[in-house]
Amino acid sequence: MLPPARDDLVIGFDADDTLWHNESLFEVMHTRFRELLARHHDADAATVEHTLFATEMRNLDLYGYGVKSFTLSAIETAVELTSGRISAAEIRHILELGRDILKHPVELLEGVAETLTVLAGSDRVARLLVITKGDLRHQEQKLARSGLLDLFAHTEIVSDKNEATYATVLRRHDIAPDRFLMVGNSLRSDILPVLALGGAGAHIPYPLLWAHEHAEPPAAEASAGRFFALQSIRELPAAVETWAAASAAACGGSSGFRVQSSGFSHSPCSGFQTPNPEP
Repeated sequence: MLPPARDDLVIGFDADDTLWHNESLFEVMHTRFRELLARHHDADAATVEHTLFATEMRNLDLYGYGVKSFTLSAIETAVELTSGRISAAEIRHILELGRDILKHPVELLEGVAETLTVLAGSDRVARLLVITKGDLRHQEQKLARSGLLDLFAHTEIVSDKNEATYATVLRRHDIAPDRFLMVGNSLRSDILPVLALGGAGAHIPYPLLWAHEHAEPPAAEASAGRFFALQSIRELPAAVETWAAASAAACGGSSGFRVQSSGFSHSPCSGFQTPNPEP
């Protein structure tokens, strides 16, 4: 496990499509799923995808995120689009497609291992934290297979990523939002909620993005100095240096503030404090 960091800066990392390939595996499953349904259904690919996405969204609150959730929604979609004519053998095939993703080796994105090694090295300016959503068992397995686990001080596997989730994680680890930088490929899940809490975000897009994760970039005037648009994780150390310098300059110079939506307050550079009653 890592020794204590030099200060209270913390960098959070998304996992899927930020540290390793993920959506590309789902893309393969989508293609094979459409090919399977073509035996029964004459709808075009767009109709199949639209129906599948609608089924996923309908089931999201019940099943959550991850491969198992997607597989169940794919089976439901197949039953619907074939009017129940899908065979047991074909349902078994859909299950096998899901298992293929669950068993697939973890393939790190280019530059991830080298960049994390630098950021976690003896000269680091921040602790490293993983915050990933999805199926608990699968995420645990991928983290273990990745070879990266020892570079992180803590890991958090959550059911969703929103302001409330991040507020809970930051409070649990006594991290002040203005001392936190989140790195990820999804503006919707990784960046915008953290910016809303007063933290910083580094967006590194992945070539493929699930439709559910689409979001518009933050307004420049509202995120000045706190939002970094990168093209590769190799650009992250420079962004971290800029962010850390700005955080150091601001630390101690401003008064604390209250995050109304979360019911807690904090002082800059000192983490969260005991919840205060509303005035």
